[in-house]
Amino acid sequence: MKIVSYNVNGIRAAINKGFIDWLKIVNPDVVCLQEIKAMEEQLDLSLFEEAGYSYNYWYSAQKKGYSGVAILSKTKPNHVEFGTGIDYMDFEGRNIRADYDGVSVMSMYLPSGTNIDRLSFKLKYMAEFQEYVTDLKVEHPNLIILGDYNICHKAIDIHNPVGLKNTSGFLPVEREWIGAFMDNGFIDSFRYFNEEPDKYTWWSYRANARNNNKGWRLDYALVSTPLKDRLKRAVILAEAKHSDHCPILVELS
Repeated sequence: MKIVSYNVNGIRAAINKGFIDWLKIVNPDVVCLQEIKAMEEQLDLSLFEEAGYSYNYWYSAQKKGYSGVAILSKTKPNHVEFGTGIDYMDFEGRNIRADYDGVSVMSMYLPSGTNIDRLSFKLKYMAEFQEYVTDLKVEHPNLIILGDYNICHKAIDIHNPVGLKNTSGFLPVEREWIGAFMDNGFIDSFRYFNEEPDKYTWWSYRANARNNNKGWRLDYALVSTPLKDRLKRAVILAEAKHSDHCPILVELS
């Protein structure tokens, strides 16, 4: 089972940059999208169906042109869960989950903390999401949560750890949370296979950051520990350039 996660920073913009052709080449079984910035009715769904994804599920924010997540699938899931039941999370369209035989796959878009109000919102989300997942794993122990966590875990995950230590996305409270989240039964699949520095998934559009690889690793495929023996590989697909993020891929046997 090959799963891709991609913050597309607007699915319509990504399509205009060749996303569909890229998707056909990579050919994953399941695709988790974040920041789709569109309603389902604004999309030509035949593009995804022609690429092999007859089953596509969209969970948009109520605010148009903002946030939103989706799952594209080659096979029909047993069940799709839209949202978490936590109203303020669901208002912004940040979680969708597809359950298959033997594994559940969630596409998640954690808020950024761009100002003091949004940082407070993010911290509240993080705390309540941890509680939600703790309960969810009782029913779905084979869980993978893929997406844009908007947090760099360790110094190796950011290009300038000293200069950015007081910036949201690398604040001690955020780093502590994602570390505790992993310690509560998840494997950072990329780091399970790769301990190399300078591996990032997001670059600012400013100051030629991507060409200079001044990036942040904000996107994760966190795999619950019961699936550890099924992990085959996890990679960052940095060659894909349809967004300010790049996709990540995890493969299970």
